[in-house]
Amino acid sequence: MIMRRGQQLLLPANPFFIGVTLLIGLALSMLQNIDLWGRAAWTPDFLALTLVFWSIHQPQRIGIGVAFIFGLLVDVHQGAMLGQHALSYTVLSFLAIAIHRRLLWFQAPSQALQVLPLFAASHAIELCVRMIAGGAFPGWLLLLAPMLESLLWPVISVILLLPQRRTPNPDAHRPL
Repeated sequence: MIMRRGQQLLLPANPFFIGVTLLIGLALSMLQNIDLWGRAAWTPDFLALTLVFWSIHQPQRIGIGVAFIFGLLVDVHQGAMLGQHALSYTVLSFLAIAIHRRLLWFQAPSQALQVLPLFAASHAIELCVRMIAGGAFPGWLLLLAPMLESLLWPVISVILLLPQRRTPNPDAHRPL
């Protein structure tokens, strides 16, 4: 891929770091469900953010299968219908992988606008499955969750790309 002028060459992503960030996203999602808000519909899904980020930046390592497994873990933790989050995360990962080449050409704020429909589709799938299974409508505050996730996208992008931006051996004679 041809890089834009001024764009920094990134180091390869460490698989251990990818796994740790996914586990941290899972832990944040689990803690968020047992914290003050309970299962508030408006809260952002940190695991979904992390899955989309790594599906875009490392589609060979993080794919639909990983998203399905993490979805099952969230289903078990929340006591939701088994497969509700798994289906949602699988579709989310598929859509992220489908647009990952185009999305990497944009800066993080522009990327945030383009991942908003992905997060909206994910929450719509969760809502449809919940409603088909006979669950209650969580309220219109559900519309805030994809927007908050989209607003968090630039922050997550900066944080998760930090280990790849450092220079391996800084030297005055090597600009890369």
